[in-house]
Amino acid sequence: MTFKQVIGFGVAGNFAGHLEQAGEANDFLAVEVKEAVQPKAIFPFYVPSEKAGFLSIYPLSTDAIIPPNDADNLQIEPEVALLCDVEYHDNKVVSLKPLKFAAYNDCSIRKPNANKISEKKNWGEKTKGVSSQMFDLAGLSQGGELDRYRIASFHQRENKVERYGEDSPVVGYSYFHEKLLNWIVERMNNQQDVGPTENIAEHLANASYPQQALISIGATRYTEYGETTFLQSGDTSMVVVYDGEKYTPQDILVMAEKGEFSQDGISALIQQVA
Repeated sequence: MTFKQVIGFGVAGNFAGHLEQAGEANDFLAVEVKEAVQPKAIFPFYVPSEKAGFLSIYPLSTDAIIPPNDADNLQIEPEVALLCDVEYHDNKVVSLKPLKFAAYNDCSIRKPNANKISEKKNWGEKTKGVSSQMFDLAGLSQGGELDRYRIASFHQRENKVERYGEDSPVVGYSYFHEKLLNWIVERMNNQQDVGPTENIAEHLANASYPQQALISIGATRYTEYGETTFLQSGDTSMVVVYDGEKYTPQDILVMAEKGEFSQDGISALIQQVA
């Protein structure tokens, strides 16, 4: 399944502590928030429009990561992605309807001199990842099916597998359920081109108001190993979104060590680093 006609957005700062670990908290000092736990911004990672420059390059892959030529500080960012229908009225977004969810890797370069978040996110083909195992989603209401899921991530170098991100409940996101969707809609309509953020309404217009959006809703905190270990050629990245009522974190670790994940209640994204 490809998403070449689907606009791609990510949410920055939706898991307490991640931006500090990634060395990016200072990028958002000028961004006004209404409460301390509020995410900082949304950013584009793919815009299906020739007007979008580098963001017009389709970056998603289900099995590979191609590193940039000029950076050696590439990190896995384990997340949940939502495939949403977008509803407009008078060229304004009025609602997002989540249809499916999957494991997602918002693979990122740590570029301290980047002007925009998106410059760290899309540097060409196969620079992001989304699992081919997508599960249907009836909505994002509290108590829904996604509430029982968890996010885990692992890094394999040669034959050694290590936990990369903290095994975290999806409900651990700072903004979730309708609160998250309403905030994203507001940002789509009103976010401006200021500091590291971009005018999202312009991207939507340039893409002729796409009917769907793939939205990654924030990266979890790293383990100490993940915070200090960067991807190299030959490594394997694993992001796993799994049903926490069916599996324990130890169950998922055992599967990661084997490199094989059950498809029952598990969306797994395994990418080889070129």
